[in-house]
Formats: sequence, C-alpha cells, structure tokens
Amino acid sequence: MEILKVQNLCKTYGRGEAQVRALKDVSFSMQKGEFAAVIGESGSGKSTLLNCIGGLDLPTAGSVWLDGEELFAMPEKRRTVFRRRNIGFVFQSFHLIEELNVEQNIVFPLLLDHKKPDRERVEDILEVLGLKERRRHLPGQLSGGQQQRVAIGRALITRPALVLADEPTGNLDSKNSRDVMDLLLQASRKYQQTVLMITHNANLSASADRVFRVADGVLHELGREG
Repeated sequence: MEILKVQNLCKTYGRGEAQVRALKDVSFSMQKGEFAAVIGESGSGKSTLLNCIGGLDLPTAGSVWLDGEELFAMPEKRRTVFRRRNIGFVFQSFHLIEELNVEQNIVFPLLLDHKKPDRERVEDILEVLGLKERRRHLPGQLSGGQQQRVAIGRALITRPALVLADEPTGNLDSKNSRDVMDLLLQASRKYQQTVLMITHNANLSASADRVFRVADGVLHELGREG
C-alpha cells in the first residue's frame, strides 16, 4: 500500500544570481511499513526535502501525496491539522515541554486534538521505549537518549501515516544513536509504521529497507534491501 508519493518536487530560494535550487525534480514513493534513510552532506538539500514532505515548508513546484491526500492542494489551516494528525516528527532537538512529564509529553498531540489517549497504546509505547519506570519524570531529569525516546513516543502516539526523523541521533553519543535507530526500526516493524529518516551518518542507514542520497538537490536511490 503506497503511503507517500513525491512527484517532481522543486525548491528554489532567492532570485537572479543569488538563486539556489535546493531541490531539483525529486520523485519517489514509499509503501506502508517501509523504513527509508536519506543521507547527504550538510547543505545537500536533505533537510529541505524533509521539511517539504512534512508540510513545514512550501515547495516551489511539485506535489506530495500522503495516504491519498495531496498535501499542498489543501488550504493552510486544513494542512496544519492534517499534518498534526498524520505526520509524526522526530527532530535532532527533542522539543519536549519542560513542565510536562514523560507520559504527558507523549500524549500531548492527542490532547491538542481533544482526543482521549488509548491507555493500552500508551502502555505499549512506554514498554517498547523502556520508559515505564520514567513515566513521571520531567525532561530535565532524563538523559539525552531518554529524551529522544520520549520524542519518538510522541511521534508514534497518533498512529501517523508517516514518521519523519530529522537527524534524530545528532545530539547523541554512539551507543544512544544506535539505540534510537533500533527503536525507530522496531516501531517500523511492530506498528507497520512508515519511517523516513535523514542522517549524515551513513553507518546508521545500513539497517534501512531503502537508502537515498541527496547531492546538490538531486535524489538518487542507492539500494533496496533484498
């Protein structure tokens, strides 16, 4: 089942001699449950790609279809609500709410939509992430690796069509980086969750189903598992 379809996506900044083509006719698709990694040097366009796919930035041309809906055909207000309900984000900076504990941070996206959390799913996510014993802790009482686990839980709680992870291990040491990668993979397998992760660390992409490289705004697929 096709979850994500990107067609001829372009993003241009500036004009005239100052013009920069950050994305050049990017096209690809992802199936439900796939885990894909996008690698590339700093400034290659990979973060711009993720921001456009996530509706955080408007492309200059092209389209993004998510679970059968064309993202940029929506009015901005509807797109904002659609993004909140259908896309989970995991950033390099954890963006946790300091006044809320672990469990409250995880369920926060549901509360924004005035939805009652599914207790069984909350418990399952806490178990998968190894956070049951930390559920009442505030972010300031957690290590960097634990905070990133909370951010992953928050991204998963709404059962989104797509999880976008932007350098999720960038602020972590090598052990925590591997742990976070394993958790994202586990989420993909356990929940049939479609995950697109960008990273500058080629080693972390080795476990992905598919690997793409962005160079000078152009996307190339390097390989597909099997």
